[in-house]
Amino acid sequence: MTNGMLGKKLGMTQVFDQNRLTPVTIIAAGPCRVVAVKTKERDGYEAVQLSFGEVKERKLSKAELGHLKKNQAPATRVLREFKKEGDSVVGESVTVGMFKAGDWVDVIGVSKGKGFQGVVRRHHYSGGPESHGSMFHRHPGSIGASSFPSRVWKGKTLPGHMGAERVTTQRLKVVESRPDEHLLFVRGGIPGAANGIVEIRKSKKS
Repeated sequence: MTNGMLGKKLGMTQVFDQNRLTPVTIIAAGPCRVVAVKTKERDGYEAVQLSFGEVKERKLSKAELGHLKKNQAPATRVLREFKKEGDSVVGESVTVGMFKAGDWVDVIGVSKGKGFQGVVRRHHYSGGPESHGSMFHRHPGSIGASSFPSRVWKGKTLPGHMGAERVTTQRLKVVESRPDEHLLFVRGGIPGAANGIVEIRKSKKS
């Protein structure tokens, strides 16, 4: 059907795995509904579009509602496309049962936003002396030449917005899968804050 699904990060805890304490992240994975199936003949590529997280209709735009109603799908906030594997039919449900203990997955999420940060935190600059006489503590220092090129080179590591980026954590082991509760236990940490939307895909490095 597909190589992945959508979920929501609930938080972290610990479980005993073969007499060893293992840190795990709990994900409320699915159920996801197949909203559309993209084909090579019509769209130029093959994919499966899944929906997750039902909301009230008033929280969506008319365009979003029209697309969902066209495919007899309820109002949902999140739509993502996944690789098509085998046959898929609009209206099918994708559950966490597609993963089992021992599988390897890649989890994609949006990292925590940290706002505007300086070069010490953002790029790990060492900074200058912290003594009283020094006038250089956490500044970036010299950032370019004088007469040539009379500008700052592209790509220079400078202060700016940090975090809130799409991050992929690869090859995480599935410790436990609970299809009846729609829960997935993944070893280690995953990107983003609690209640953040994540994509769980079959690992490319398994």
